Amino acid sequence: MQTLVDNQGRTFPYLRLSLTEACNYSCTYCLPDGYRPTGRNRFLNTDEIARLLRAFGDLGMSKLRLTGGEPSLRKDLPDIIRIAAGLPFIKRVALTTNGCRLPQLVDGWREAGLTSLNVSLDSLDAGRFKSITGHDRHREVAEGIERALELDFDAVKVNVVLLRGSNDDELPRWLEWIRGRDVSVRFIELMRTGDNGDYFKRHHVRAANLVRQLEVAGWRRRPRAHDAGPALEYVHQDYRGRIGVIAPYAADFCLTCNRLRVTARGDLRLCLFGHFGIPLRSLLQSDADREALVKRIAGQLGLKEEGHGLHQGLYGITPHLASIGG
Repeated sequence: MQTLVDNQGRTFPYLRLSLTEACNYSCTYCLPDGYRPTGRNRFLNTDEIARLLRAFGDLGMSKLRLTGGEPSLRKDLPDIIRIAAGLPFIKRVALTTNGCRLPQLVDGWREAGLTSLNVSLDSLDAGRFKSITGHDRHREVAEGIERALELDFDAVKVNVVLLRGSNDDELPRWLEWIRGRDVSVRFIELMRTGDNGDYFKRHHVRAANLVRQLEVAGWRRRPRAHDAGPALEYVHQDYRGRIGVIAPYAADFCLTCNRLRVTARGDLRLCLFGHFGIPLRSLLQSDADREALVKRIAGQLGLKEEGHGLHQGLYGITPHLASIGG
């Protein structure tokens, strides 16, 4: 088995695979006008996904996260989870969802082999949630999270995008919510993308402000696992739950990068804010192309840059986060 290593010595056991670009929400920070298809929506099918995963397995991948868009819009999502869970080299199969149909679907995902779940819930207030997402589904998402906590997942996490003037005053309420729940709430600093410049100026708040509040209140940073995502996780002896902070504008944010991305159309992205994609789909049509596929993936790591260009105003080719799952 090979190991993916870039020029900075970083290894990559973690793949984030987008299953669709479509999303049924119209979140103010991502798709304020809703999803608009571009070209023919011909996303990777199950056979192509299986070949892709086996190739990444040859390169040391052990953790998979399925993203969108909104992955639950794919009717074959349970089949995809089952394919991934059946591969012996994959130890963790995670999913990020907006939770729109969580109460109806989460049991089936768990049965199919899903091990970890991330659910977007940008506010504990139903009115604010509707204002941010464009949908009045707060109750269903909250019910789905409670059901997920009963299903013995390795981890259940809640994603909250920090927004100045919309939800950045809710930390005390979130802390009370996690006091007795075995869940991690991850606060994500708003990121500048190709189409949200004005919104970013109005609503961006530094995650460092939240970290200072946590540290003053006695929260302490937890050691980071080698295959963990970008969040720095904080714990407190008086709380069962945990707080995660994703701060892309912090110093050395990219130092521990351990993940690669593949888009729903089969392009490898070395960075969320990269300036190019590497097409893989032509090598996903036959099992006979596996060796060539492995070589193509491994051969691109030399092009991975040391860090993103957000501080320099460089946002890459990602128009919005729904297009590749964040």
